[in-house]
Amino acid sequence: MKILGYVGIAFVLFGVADFIGSYAGFDLWGMTGIVLPEAIWKYSAYIEMAIGYGLYKLAENAQAEEEPQTA
Repeated sequence: MKILGYVGIAFVLFGVADFIGSYAGFDLWGMTGIVLPEAIWKYSAYIEMAIGYGLYKLAENAQAEEEPQTA
């Protein structure tokens, strides 16, 4: 489940880059060749960061369950 944490971090970093890019005047999704509808484009950075945070927390919880409990 460690890979899931890394994927979550990657989503968060991509979301941060998308957020900064929206204020810097470049379209990160447009540079990748993907055209998002205006309604989604406005919130894409927040969506990416939320998905990344969710994946990271999911991996963290799964890792905690895998660790043996010591008394």
